[in-house]
Amino acid sequence: MANRSDRRTGDSSCPCGLGTSYAACCGALHDGSKQAATAEQLMRSRYSAFVVEDAPYLLRTWSAKTRPRTLRFEAGLQWTGLEILGTEGGSAFHTEGTVEFRASYVGGDQHENSYFTREDGLWVYVEPTTAGTPANRR
Repeated sequence: MANRSDRRTGDSSCPCGLGTSYAACCGALHDGSKQAATAEQLMRSRYSAFVVEDAPYLLRTWSAKTRPRTLRFEAGLQWTGLEILGTEGGSAFHTEGTVEFRASYVGGDQHENSYFTREDGLWVYVEPTTAGTPANRR
């Protein structure tokens, strides 16, 4: 796996798994030259941001309603892949949607169904869902 500095310069494939270079894929979202068109694209870019430890991007794409003040990365955590298991809504024509994913790391994985919405026209991550309902709507 390429190191984090290689990913930031676009010298390797994007961690999100779409098979393009980091610079042409999630890197363009991270640097602000593009915006996510769908909830899935935002999910993929947020996974990549965890891989390259881009806290400003993660905080910027987190809903103002649920965003933490700071974000810390677990030392030594090595992400190994992202699998999108399903989506509901979240297209360029929707205002909300969910993305179910499995993000793998050395020693385990994280399985979540995430809720996304638009704020000021841009897709943002809100929170994990429970049985298809965002946690704050239970």
